[in-house]
Amino acid sequence: MIRLKSKEEILKIEFSAKIVAEVLELIGRFITDGVSAYDLERIATEHILKRNAIPAFKGYNNYPYSLCVSVNNEIIHGFPTSEKVLKRGDLVSVDCGVLKDGYFGDAARTFVVDDFETEEGKKLVEVTEKSLDLGIEQAKPGNRIGDIGHAIQAFVESAGFSVIRDYVGHGVGKRLHEDPQIPNYGVKGTGIVIQPGMTLAIEPMISQGHFETAVLPDGWTVVTKDGTKAAHFEHTIVIEAEGSRILSRL
Repeated sequence: MIRLKSKEEILKIEFSAKIVAEVLELIGRFITDGVSAYDLERIATEHILKRNAIPAFKGYNNYPYSLCVSVNNEIIHGFPTSEKVLKRGDLVSVDCGVLKDGYFGDAARTFVVDDFETEEGKKLVEVTEKSLDLGIEQAKPGNRIGDIGHAIQAFVESAGFSVIRDYVGHGVGKRLHEDPQIPNYGVKGTGIVIQPGMTLAIEPMISQGHFETAVLPDGWTVVTKDGTKAAHFEHTIVIEAEGSRILSRL
């Protein structure tokens, strides 16, 4: 069931989403050669707690960390362990969620460690971020959920990359994952009608190669089945009468 949010609820979601944006901005300053993913986890957790908020991922379905840190062929849900040491040229997706005053915010960003190793890696990150922008442009009253996915898919595939099919965006609010599901692929003019008051987490996950995925033995980390690199960007947005507004941006 889709819940349309009141102005008061939207303000609370925005507050949580802004804390997520702060975390991602802060994390970006520390991503460099030799830093471990656990260093990022510690920094993020300290900041969230300092803001009197709760790390939304930690304990969610028994997930053990505050962040998801996914490197290169890891798409999502990567563990931020001390053994995962970043090196120059790595693509690092950092996904963060925050709970404050009963409402969630959720966002993700892909960083590069120091500089890109290849032009294709740079293109992958740029295309993924642009596809998020294009999806958000379609998130407006009267459009349908399929319009979001179609915009993302058409742009990504025209650039020679693949849209991950097994994992999708979602509604967000009093729960971290709410209805509706928001695939990053689809057919224009299909799906649920978008209405003011919806709060959505749109999150394209894009692969350099095929879209097939696998889950590592830890039960969480999702990787590309063919071993190619992936990128991931996400924003929490609200649908308003005139269009959409990004809540997880400083």
